[in-house]
Amino acid sequence: MGKALVVFGSTTGNTESVAEVVAKTLEGEGMVVDLQNAAAVNVAGLATGYDLVVFGCSTWGDDEIELQEDFVPLFDNLDQAGLTGKRVAVFGCGDSSYTHFCGAVDAIAEKAMALGAKVIDLPLKIDGSPDAAEAQSWAKDVLRSAA
Repeated sequence: MGKALVVFGSTTGNTESVAEVVAKTLEGEGMVVDLQNAAAVNVAGLATGYDLVVFGCSTWGDDEIELQEDFVPLFDNLDQAGLTGKRVAVFGCGDSSYTHFCGAVDAIAEKAMALGAKVIDLPLKIDGSPDAAEAQSWAKDVLRSAA
């Protein structure tokens, strides 16, 4: 049995609800899961003790990619999280009418990879309201890919 950390930044509640579904799904598959709001995490050593780290962040902005405001300090200091060698997965909610639809997902994945994380190439980009079944399926795929 492994241990997973799910960290989310949510403004409207969509990303938080997906994070909750992902956490419950991973728990249902036998993982021990810690679910944390990005607004309340201490970045230093964040990934220590976890086999899998899942980041969830919504995207704002039309002119440039804007991460959800609570996630920004985590993103800016991600080099302190201890991601080297960790398996990482990323999901996000957005609106496909924006130029940078779920661009935060790509930005987080790229930064995690640059910091030595093993990014699982299964990003979940949700357009509009979250679908629990889609989030459950994705979480199970992430777990299989992380094995």
